[in-house]
Amino acid sequence: MGRSFRVVILGGGTASGYAASEFVKHGLNPGDLCVISQEMVAPYERPALSKGYLLAKEPARLPAFHTCVGVGEQSHPAKWFQEKGIELVLGTRVTQANVRDKTLLTAAGETISYSILIVATGARVLKLDEFGVTGADAKNVCYLRDIKDATYLVDAMAECREKGGKAVVIGGGYIGMECAAALHGNRIPVTMVFPEDYCMPRLFTPEIARYYEDYYMKKGIQFRKGNVLSSFECDESDKVTAVILKDGSRIDADIVVVGIGIRPNVDLFEGQLMLEKGGIKVNGKMQSVSNASVYAVGDVATFPMPMYSDVRRLEHVDHARKSAAHAVQAILMGNKVDNYDYLPYFYSRVFTLSWQFYGDNVGDSVLFGDQIVGKFGAFWVHNGRLVGAFLEGGSKVEYAALAKAARERPHVKDISMLKKQGLDFALTVAEPTPQMSLMSSITSSESNLLFTHPSTWALQAGGGLALGLAVVGVIYWFGSRRSRKL
Repeated sequence: MGRSFRVVILGGGTASGYAASEFVKHGLNPGDLCVISQEMVAPYERPALSKGYLLAKEPARLPAFHTCVGVGEQSHPAKWFQEKGIELVLGTRVTQANVRDKTLLTAAGETISYSILIVATGARVLKLDEFGVTGADAKNVCYLRDIKDATYLVDAMAECREKGGKAVVIGGGYIGMECAAALHGNRIPVTMVFPEDYCMPRLFTPEIARYYEDYYMKKGIQFRKGNVLSSFECDESDKVTAVILKDGSRIDADIVVVGIGIRPNVDLFEGQLMLEKGGIKVNGKMQSVSNASVYAVGDVATFPMPMYSDVRRLEHVDHARKSAAHAVQAILMGNKVDNYDYLPYFYSRVFTLSWQFYGDNVGDSVLFGDQIVGKFGAFWVHNGRLVGAFLEGGSKVEYAALAKAARERPHVKDISMLKKQGLDFALTVAEPTPQMSLMSSITSSESNLLFTHPSTWALQAGGGLALGLAVVGVIYWFGSRRSRKL
């Protein structure tokens, strides 16, 4: 005999935690919801693993970063799920899914049935043994995807630091850059190796990348760009002692951190659900286009993006959170919920640096600002419209302006003028128009400034309103007086 639930969330990552939270917010009958996770802990904020968890001083540890602290809510440990009547099934691997019969089979042989399934299985890291790299299974070759990986990496860093060892990071993307910063923070010399000409090539332009590479190099982090790993040299204890590159060069290493990408966990649904671009194809409600009882969120969802006339699969925590909440709303309210209208958003914080990106990085890139003072950015212009915006060292207001500009996609008539205006262009797009109502201005979150330091347009609007009322009063007085004479 197996268990049966109205809704099952398959996966225990960030998206799973936010989906569960959304169900609770809308009201949940105890026993209706089940969360199945291979991990041994309740869902948590995965970005903490490459940031706070790896810090040398005062590192982050659970339960401090369970979902949903990433959006300012309380941490939800396993006890929270129990209190809310949610069945949290940890340390459990699902080996088969039958979407026709609406059942899941666990490795322990239990059958769990559902009425609605939310697939939040996330992704797994690409490992070097998949590429036939000699020595890929060495003990000090580390990856970073879950809490188990992070704990293993922390221990490996401690051992490396104690012996005065060196680190090599394979990969120049998100994980590579953030882990390199963490290794440096743990006083471990680092060399980064990646095949591209510059770091973060999926997002950065060469000019943007140069700024971060220069910053890292000033910290002592070395780069071996345009090169790839060939093999490892290992000692008798099955630990890497050196990294051998394709060009024949050799780099001493006491720890290797690999960040070369991820692959969506959709194997259970191959041949059962329509897949596209590596994910489960869904509609604007995050509902599978091939099976109405299945929803997909986060890394495994390939969803429509009307603003780009495209369908895409995105790998980022912001999308994981928002798509999970949207799927739950669609399950509970159906067509009363609008289609998912997501603006791509990426960010990173390393050392004292902090950047954010919104939109799409296609077309011509236009750089602005001053890299010397550490505040600069870029716009992307495609078919005469601004489609993407990046900023390093911005304020909350400035980042919000970039997001609005990227969503509204304003026309750009003059590229040279856009470069000259820079951030001011986005701030202008984000400014409230004088036509907005005075009452809406007064009741906005920052509007109390109108009472002490009113803006020019607000004074003009107020003066115009007073003049208009005066004119109306004169007309009324004149009209009433004339009617008495008649």
